[in-house]
Amino acid sequence: MKSKPDKFQQILDSSDFYEVQIIYTQVNRDLENKPSFKSFYFNLDSGQYFYPASTVKLPAVLLALEKLRALNVQHLDKYTPMLHDSVYSGQSSVQKDTTSANSMASVAHYAKKILVASDNDAFNRLYEFIGQENFNKELRKKGYTDTRILHRLERALSLDENAHTEAIRFFQKHGVVYEQPMLMNETPYAPSTSILKGKGYIKKDTLVSNPFDFTYKNFFPLDEQQRMMQAIIFPETVPAESRFVIPEEDRAFVLQYMSQLPTETTYPPYNQDDYYTDAYCKFFMFGGNGAMPKNIRIFNKVGDAYGYLIDNAYIVDFGNNIEFMLSAVIHVNKDGIYNDGKYEYESIGQPFFKNIGNLIYEYELSRIRQHQPDLSAFKFEYEISR
Repeated sequence: MKSKPDKFQQILDSSDFYEVQIIYTQVNRDLENKPSFKSFYFNLDSGQYFYPASTVKLPAVLLALEKLRALNVQHLDKYTPMLHDSVYSGQSSVQKDTTSANSMASVAHYAKKILVASDNDAFNRLYEFIGQENFNKELRKKGYTDTRILHRLERALSLDENAHTEAIRFFQKHGVVYEQPMLMNETPYAPSTSILKGKGYIKKDTLVSNPFDFTYKNFFPLDEQQRMMQAIIFPETVPAESRFVIPEEDRAFVLQYMSQLPTETTYPPYNQDDYYTDAYCKFFMFGGNGAMPKNIRIFNKVGDAYGYLIDNAYIVDFGNNIEFMLSAVIHVNKDGIYNDGKYEYESIGQPFFKNIGNLIYEYELSRIRQHQPDLSAFKFEYEISR
């Protein structure tokens, strides 16, 4: 970053103010194509709170698929149509999903909407299926001990409402194949000390001149984000207890849609909406907007909210035969006021991700490797050919 002061000096001079954390991980292969990793860190601090926004959706996808496998119910899989029943305060029922090919909701379709376009409602529906207690318990069992998932997204609900999840029914033509009653979590997963940030926030169009309370918000530290990415990209390289126990078919499903672009997607019809460019949800190298070259694929999960931008990615260039992992977070809220809609996403945040992604990419192009990687395992057929 010091080598390009025109792009990074502002960040370097105020890295604490911007709460910047970066993890860059080199992937090196042996003669048998087995990967090993070498990581480099900038300001990494697992105890430093940042709001993880949509990055919490990746564990939701993986845990939902894992739960389906664990249930082991006949005629129940990720494509089985599902209904949500509102049985408690703050809940909302779902009878169909007109953006799917059959107009029905399913774990697969929710996962697809999350991985391609980071759909908030899709996350909420998987949260209902997993349950708040199971969500946190299973992540802790896998070693993600600092991560906590306490609430749905884009819905102002109480602690009690977030602890209760909707009743769910899965059905086939012959009838209901699995019913899940409302689940309730009684285990407190919030931190013991308050997390207060900024100098004010907007509530009902009024400025409240007190720090904003993040104590009961989600948290997903950067090192655990990259560790989870490694667990799905390179499952054989993490301890068995840290892996997500899903069929290889489901892992391929996740990798395909994590790297599939909106412009390559027919259901939902993102390809027909000019709002969704190739690089939508691809912060590194492209800043989340515009076209992408065909030789580059990014397997990632981004997030942006409350002035925080995060990207957690495995990046592949099939044309130049390179691969690397990169994760970063930046906070762009100069006025210290939350919920005022005044965040420097476009002027500071997105350029930072574009620049840091290209800086590492350019270094990777020049980096000498003892053995060239075979990246064929990461080539997928997408819904629309570019």
